[in-house]
Amino acid sequence: MNKLAYILAASHSGSTLLSMLLGSHRQIATVGELKLSTKAIGNFDRYRCSCGQFIRRCDFWQNITAGMARRGYEFDIANAGTDYRTVESFFARRLLNSMVRGKLLENCRDAALGLSAAWRKQLPQIHKRNAALVSTIAELSKAQFVVDSSKIGLRLKYLLKNPELNVKVIRLIRDGRAVALTYMNPADFADAKDPALRAGGTGGDRSNERLSMEKAAYQWRRGMEEAQHALKRLDKSQGIEVRYEDLCRDTEAVLGRLFTFLGLEPGNKVMDFRAVEQHVIGNGMRLDSTTQIVLDERWRTVLTKDDLRTFDHIAGAINRRYGYK
Repeated sequence: MNKLAYILAASHSGSTLLSMLLGSHRQIATVGELKLSTKAIGNFDRYRCSCGQFIRRCDFWQNITAGMARRGYEFDIANAGTDYRTVESFFARRLLNSMVRGKLLENCRDAALGLSAAWRKQLPQIHKRNAALVSTIAELSKAQFVVDSSKIGLRLKYLLKNPELNVKVIRLIRDGRAVALTYMNPADFADAKDPALRAGGTGGDRSNERLSMEKAAYQWRRGMEEAQHALKRLDKSQGIEVRYEDLCRDTEAVLGRLFTFLGLEPGNKVMDFRAVEQHVIGNGMRLDSTTQIVLDERWRTVLTKDDLRTFDHIAGAINRRYGYK
């Protein structure tokens, strides 16, 4: 059975950094977000792999295509077929558009999806494509575990139901005020340091993605609530929780915990994660050159008093629940 480590988190919580750090272990491979959605990547022809090549020209991804073909799957990174939300039914896509909620609502969703012939047909196919992709990555990288940093709870819900995957869950948590700032200005606070490499390597200020603090705080809160719901049916032995702040302050100790959790030898790691060949999709930091890990708390000086009051009104309670004062 294919082994998958899934990073569950609100977006911009440090999942790409964590994914690449985990990928420094010789028995772990990561390519970042395995959902491979067009919405997240944008223009595939201009999107750069973390190796620096345009992703369609990257030898690693061409080898993935060949490996999938050997398993009987035609694979195009722009139409990977691994996102559970891309089912060929408008009715099913609408049902899959909302985040994971409580047991009753999820049972209602499942019952409604069961009425869709397209969903009943495609769900097993999507399961098999995900398992084949994980197997291909593991084989190509000679790894025991593959990391998926797709983050969203809905994807986790269906991966846990995939009979060909053995899934371990790493829940990554970051101060909501820091995350909210990234939603307010993703180019400056959640992307590559070099402006020319932002937006997947195409450049740009990403001004069309900026949110108000009100919307940013709500989005972060909703992501945290989804994670809580997604984890309720998970056996405790299948999951572990880590903080972004701890990862930055004591990287080696946190990685040691995670490698032990995955059943791997903690000593088999490379702290210089950029010295290891990796081909990652995700946050723009993957295109940076620095290996220095620094805790990013710019929110403390950038957010205004009005911003902080707005955040506290919308999401302060859940932030404090996780120990952020």
